[in-house]
Amino acid sequence: MNTQILKDKIKNDEVLNNLASFFPDNNIYLVGGSVRDYLLGKKTCDRDLIVDGVAAKEFSLAVAEFFGGKFIPLDEVNNIYRVVLPDKNNYLDITNPVGGSLENDINRRDLTVNAIAVNIRTCEVFDPTGGITDIENRIIRGIKEVNFTDDPLRLLRVFRFYSILGFDICDELMSIARKHAELISKPAKERVVYELMKLFSGEYAADALLKMDECGILELIFPFVKELKQVPPNLHHHLYLFNHCVETVRQVGILYEKSVPDVKSHMDKVDFGGFSRIAHLKLAAFMHDIGKFSTWTIEPNTGRHRFIKHDDVGAKLAVQFLKSMKFSNKQINYISYIIKKHMYPTMVVSAPLLNDKVMLRYVRKSENNAIDTILIAQADRLCARGSEVTDDMVKENITLLNKLLDFYLNAQKTLQPLPKLLDGNEVMEILNIKPSPQLGNILEKLHEAQVSGEVTTKEQAIEFIKFILC
Repeated sequence: MNTQILKDKIKNDEVLNNLASFFPDNNIYLVGGSVRDYLLGKKTCDRDLIVDGVAAKEFSLAVAEFFGGKFIPLDEVNNIYRVVLPDKNNYLDITNPVGGSLENDINRRDLTVNAIAVNIRTCEVFDPTGGITDIENRIIRGIKEVNFTDDPLRLLRVFRFYSILGFDICDELMSIARKHAELISKPAKERVVYELMKLFSGEYAADALLKMDECGILELIFPFVKELKQVPPNLHHHLYLFNHCVETVRQVGILYEKSVPDVKSHMDKVDFGGFSRIAHLKLAAFMHDIGKFSTWTIEPNTGRHRFIKHDDVGAKLAVQFLKSMKFSNKQINYISYIIKKHMYPTMVVSAPLLNDKVMLRYVRKSENNAIDTILIAQADRLCARGSEVTDDMVKENITLLNKLLDFYLNAQKTLQPLPKLLDGNEVMEILNIKPSPQLGNILEKLHEAQVSGEVTTKEQAIEFIKFILC
């Protein structure tokens, strides 16, 4: 691989040039993912730096002052600090070499593709593990087996980078992952969640899940996978449930890549958990049918497989699992909502009369998750191709869901929020009731009536709540 590309990138990097010019007494090395991304021709805003000859904290404080940035201690024990630059988009993670030297530091890293360093002043490249060749050959290779047992989270990082890069994982590294799979239970849940969300952010997330399954790691992180594998194909599904869920992840990604700019822009938003909606939607897609095993029945006369209320059951199971994994409340609310509503858009477009009123009700009820639920409904439909599902059925369903999506995209540009006709205090005064679950139920039903267009004025709202209480 021509390292001149890398050298040119560094020479043209204004941030690195400033560091090289104004801090001339220290060796400063660009390392890790930013080097890899430069070699792949990608833009990077997060730069990992190793500084020699000065304490990382002292250097980071000086850099923060120089750029007018914000100094953030990431790991005081291991001397890792972050400087967020004023644009709040670019940041520098700064540390001293682990093991006292650049060579020791590199040899203690996880993957060869992440173990390349460049002196930002001289542009000298340090690549003792052959990372540049592996990038050229599109191979993910480990450096040392002990590096993965020292920090088992690195086992998960193998599949995270597979998902992002799409490189092949070498046989030796797959063997290491199989051998030490049980160690994946040791890292803190928060660290595991971060790697999982990185994985689901990748283009090859579905394939990464299958690779994890090959190594026995997937079931250790997602115990429900054992149950998914027990549900076989049926008249509506040509795949085992586990494979259906993985394929749904793949189809969500394909739909996203093909989507119009407004949809992509929405799915790229980072609204919770520090990761995009599309990453969270892929995780929800993987989990969307986890309620099927516990609701699975087979009709004795017809042999039909039934999964009654699997969406509701799955949403509740998801909350339990996500809480145990230390996901944030906002992440849990989003993922459980998507699971609960993954069939809702198809139910809407299956109405005998699909008119603007029906679609507006969907828009009002789904609010900011309208696009998300349509995408997962389409992906789910594309992955269910049992013997009773014809091509025409799939085509019609996808067409109608696109009609619903178009309606939403047009409506949300001019749609005003529903007015609050009555608040809780007014309802309590009118009905002479106290704060209670009953009050919450009345307010929810009033909101439903507004969504459906049944109630549009304050007078109608008063009559509506009085009628409910009777």
